[in-house]
Amino acid sequence: MKNKRAEQIAQKKAHKAELKNAKHRRAAPDFQIPPPERPERQRFLIVCEGLNTEPDYFNHLRRYFKLSATEVIAVGGAGETKRVVARAKSERAKSHFDHTWVVFDKDDFPADNFDNAIHMAENAGFGVAYSNQAFEYWLILHFEDHQGGGMHRDLYNEKLNEYLNPYNVFYDGKGRKKIFSSFFNMLMESDEVGREKRIDLAMRRAEKVHALHKNAASPASAESSTTVYKLVQELLKFV
Repeated sequence: MKNKRAEQIAQKKAHKAELKNAKHRRAAPDFQIPPPERPERQRFLIVCEGLNTEPDYFNHLRRYFKLSATEVIAVGGAGETKRVVARAKSERAKSHFDHTWVVFDKDDFPADNFDNAIHMAENAGFGVAYSNQAFEYWLILHFEDHQGGGMHRDLYNEKLNEYLNPYNVFYDGKGRKKIFSSFFNMLMESDEVGREKRIDLAMRRAEKVHALHKNAASPASAESSTTVYKLVQELLKFV
């Protein structure tokens, strides 16, 4: 009887010890939640043909989306297409960049100049954000689903201001070609019809039009079209 009593006491103590250990296990799990991963900082070199419009756009984009993990260096005024590529090579040689992009237009340059500049840039490992005919076509796509038919760039300024004037915003496409914050903010706002962000609309429209021209003889013959959406998509990965 004495041994049985001792055995019961021992079992009771063992049970209490097991409960205590289980409580400690619940209170102090043996796993840890890893800290959230931060995107690795990337340096983008963007060399632009134009002096104001393109650098203004990408610098506004960097500030607007607070691309803290990204350093964007937009260099403007590099001249005609092949000079843009040469300038990009020169700037890249001065410092380390994770991504190098060139931004230029077809304008009235000979088709061979335009197409060869694209090939030169791609062979150098650069991304190419071209517009045929001009960068303003990319801006128009923020407001209008322009299907890629021919539109001479002399009409771009008037077309953009049709959308901007009701908001007392003006784009001087025949003068300084500056993109001020009032204009840029309009590009980032939501469309009043579908309530979708205009920049998202522009990317989708540009990609669709680019696909429509996939059978074109060359980029020079793919009017109107733009690949600026590709560069914007890359930058927005770091938002």
